[in-house]
Amino acid sequence: MSVKAKAIYTFQSENKEEISIQENEELVIFDENSVDGWFQGENSRGERGLFPASYVEIIRTRSNSNVTDCSISPAGSLGKDSSYFPSIPITPPHLQQPYDDDEDDDWDDWDDRSTVVDDSDHSRSPGANGHAHQSPLSNNPNVHYRAKPHMERQDSISSSRKGSMVGRNLNRFSSFVRSGVEAFVLGDVPMMAKIAESYTIEMGPLGPRWKENPQPFSCSIEDPTKQTKFKGIKTYISYRVTPSHTGSPVYRRYKHFDWLYNRLLHKFTVISVPHLPEKQATGRFEEDFIEKRKRRLILWMNHMTSHPVLSQYEGFEHFLMCADDKQWKLGKRRAEKDEMVGAHFMLTLQIPNEHQDLQDVEERVDSFKAFAKKMDDSVMQLTHVASELVRKHLGGFRKEFQRLGNAFQSISQAFMLDPPHSSEALNNAISHTGRTYENIGEMFAEQPKYDLFQMLDKLSLYQGLLANFPDIIHLQKGAFAKVKESQRMSDEGKMDQDEADGIRKRCRTVGFALQAEMSHFHQQREVDFKDMMQAYLREQIAFYQRVVQQLERTLRMYDCL
Repeated sequence: MSVKAKAIYTFQSENKEEISIQENEELVIFDENSVDGWFQGENSRGERGLFPASYVEIIRTRSNSNVTDCSISPAGSLGKDSSYFPSIPITPPHLQQPYDDDEDDDWDDWDDRSTVVDDSDHSRSPGANGHAHQSPLSNNPNVHYRAKPHMERQDSISSSRKGSMVGRNLNRFSSFVRSGVEAFVLGDVPMMAKIAESYTIEMGPLGPRWKENPQPFSCSIEDPTKQTKFKGIKTYISYRVTPSHTGSPVYRRYKHFDWLYNRLLHKFTVISVPHLPEKQATGRFEEDFIEKRKRRLILWMNHMTSHPVLSQYEGFEHFLMCADDKQWKLGKRRAEKDEMVGAHFMLTLQIPNEHQDLQDVEERVDSFKAFAKKMDDSVMQLTHVASELVRKHLGGFRKEFQRLGNAFQSISQAFMLDPPHSSEALNNAISHTGRTYENIGEMFAEQPKYDLFQMLDKLSLYQGLLANFPDIIHLQKGAFAKVKESQRMSDEGKMDQDEADGIRKRCRTVGFALQAEMSHFHQQREVDFKDMMQAYLREQIAFYQRVVQQLERTLRMYDCL
C-alpha cells in the first residue's frame, strides 16, 4: 500500500536503480517496509526508483472524533499505534549507525562468546585480517550478534546540584546535549586521574590549528578481492590496506571500516569525520561499484591520515596494523571501552594561553557557517552538473557522434552505387570519417572514468564533511549561550563568579577546538580542490588532444585526392 512522505535530506542518485530526491520534496512510497534501508517510490518529477529510508519521513493522517490533522513520523520506525504519538526528529544520516547491507551478519566473528556452540561442520569465516579462518556456523538462537555502538548521552542531570546551576537544554535530540559538550562546559565531567592521550592546539598565522602529527604517514587501499565463507553462501570484498610507516599490509572488509567510522564518531565530538562511501541496494559485486567504492575508500583514508588528530587515534592505529585475530579482538574491545569520548575527549585538549574574545570567536564561527552553507550548495550544484554530464557522455554524446558517423557512412555507400563516376579514394576517406566519429563517440563514453568520476568522488567526500558542520557549530553556539547565561546569573547574584569563570574557560576550549577544525578544513580544502581541478583539466586536455589527433589523421586522407 503506497503512502505519502517528505524528504528531509537531499539525496543524489548515482545508479540507474536509484532516483534523486530534494529536501522537503513530496514523495510516494510504494511499500512502507524498507529493503536493506531503501524505499522504492516515486518523486515529484514522476521518476521511480530507490532512495534511502533514513532520508524521508512518512506523512500520516490521524483522526480523533471531530479533529483531523497530519503528523510526520520517522520512516521505518512506526508500530501499529504510532499514529497516536507526536513526531520525533530523526538523527541525520551522518550521525546514524550505518547498516551494513552485505556484511552485518557476523559481528560475532570478532568476539569470543561464552556460549559454547556444537561445531560438527566447520565453515570458513573471515578473521581480523579479512581472510578466512575456521569458525563455527551457529544456528543457536541464544547466540546473538553484537549490536553496533550508539551515541550515548553523557550529561546526566544530578538532582543534588545547587539551585543556581545554569539551565540544561533538555531537548535530548540536541547535538549540544547528545555529544556531552554541555556537561563539559558546565563542569559536570570529572577530571580523570590519568589521561593517557593528549591533542595540542597551537596558534598559527590565521588562528588556532591542530598541532601536526609528528610522524605523518599515508595509506594505500588496493586489490579488492571477492571472497566467500560458509561454503560459498556468504560473499564479501576484502581490501589490502598498507600504511606507509609499517609497509605491512592488513586485509579489511567494509564492516571493519564501518566499525572504525563509528568509533571515530563516538569519540571525536568537535571533528568532522568524513562519511564512508554510501552503500547501494543492488549490484554490490559489480565491477563498476567495487571500483567506485575502492576509489572513495582511498579518498576517505587520505583524509583520515592527513588529519592531525584522527591519524593519531589508537583505534585507527589498531585498524591499520593489527593482523592477528586474538590481538584484533583485544584491541577492538579496548577501543570500545575508551573513556575519553564525547565530553571526556575535551579533557585531552591542550589549548594555547592566548586570550580570545568570545565575541570575536562567535563572529568567526558565524562567518564559517555562512561559508560552509554556500560551499555545500555549490558542491551540490557541481555534483548535479557533473552527474548530468556523465549521463550525456555515456548516452547522448555517444549517440550523436554515432549518428553523425552513420550519416557519413551512408554518403560513402551512396557514392559507390555508380562505379564509372565513383572515386574510390574519396569514398574511402568519407567512410573513414564516419568510423572516426563513431570512435570519438566511444571515446566520449569512456572519458568520465578518467576525469568526472574522480571529481564526483572528491565532491562526495566534501558533501559528507560539510554535512557534519551544522551540528559541530551548534556545539559552539550552545557553549556561547551557557557563558552568557552564567554571566547574567553571576551579575544577578545567583551564581558565584568563580563558577561563571569556569564555564567561560571551558567554553574557550570548545572554541579553540572548533577553530582548529575549521582551519584544518580550509587547509585541506585548498589542497584537495587544487588537485581536483588540475587533474580534471589535464585529463580534459589529453582527451581533446586524442580527438584532434583522430580528426587530423582523417583530414590527411583528403589531401592526396
